[in-house]
Amino acid sequence: MNLRIGHGYDIHRLVEGRPLILGGVTIDHSLGLEGHSDADVLVHALMDALLGALALGDIGRHFPPDDPRWRGANSLVLLQQVAALVREKGWRVVNVDTVLVAERPRLQPHIPAMAANTAARLAISPDRVGVKATTNETLGPEGREEGISCSAVALLVHEPDHRHDQ
Repeated sequence: MNLRIGHGYDIHRLVEGRPLILGGVTIDHSLGLEGHSDADVLVHALMDALLGALALGDIGRHFPPDDPRWRGANSLVLLQQVAALVREKGWRVVNVDTVLVAERPRLQPHIPAMAANTAARLAISPDRVGVKATTNETLGPEGREEGISCSAVALLVHEPDHRHDQ
């Protein structure tokens, strides 16, 4: 079986005047994530994991932050484009797993919706999408509530009937 594993990571600063969007879910909080797009660190880390598994660079290469087309972009739409690229190359997502790091707000109630949103864009069932949340025990930028980060891994399998790049 031809498998590939990719790892992704993202962190964004928490600021006033922005919505907090994680896994495509808008979460009620006094601060939101700063970024060129919607700054959804979960989806950004996941896109980097998918792209990395196939050595296709990172999201900055595919969706440059200085390109006005991506200003305020919905990261789930970008994830759908990355998933389509993975399929075009002859690969299928087996499963993904993510870890969000934030002191506040409490993310646990939003995890099922984050997993469902992500699964829908990847065209896989939600039971193949791991979303976990933890704190940083008041350490680092996440612990000081200066930002939120996410780490992600993705497992891909090559579809033998495709005649594309391996």
